[in-house]
Amino acid sequence: MQRLNAMQEQNIIRRIGAVPNHYKLGYRHNGMTVWDIDDNYIDELGNQVGALDFVSHCYHRPRHLPGWQYNLFAMVHSKTAADAALQINQIAALLGTHSRAHEVLYSTRILKKTA
Repeated sequence: MQRLNAMQEQNIIRRIGAVPNHYKLGYRHNGMTVWDIDDNYIDELGNQVGALDFVSHCYHRPRHLPGWQYNLFAMVHSKTAADAALQINQIAALLGTHSRAHEVLYSTRILKKTA
C-alpha cells in the first residue's frame, strides 16, 4: 500500500478501483437505455440521470441520423426483469416530455472489461 500511495502522490497513478462482475453479484438484467432528448436539456437531464443510484454510467453521445436518433445513454443493472422495468420507468418519469423516444438494449453476453 505504501508503494501505491507513493505512486499516487507522484501522479504516476490517479486512482485504483474495482471492476465488479455484475453477473456474479446477481445482476442478470443489465440494459443500456438510450434516449432521444432535446439537445437544450441534455446536460441538465444527463446529470440527473447519472446521479440515480442504479445507473452505473451515463453518457451524452452524438446522434447518427437518420437511423439513430438517441443522444443520452444510461446503463442500468437489476437482479430481476421487474426491477429493470421499474428503473427504466423511473428514468422515463424523470425525463418527462423531454424524452421523445427510448429503447433498452439488454446485454446478451459478458464482454471483457479492460480499463
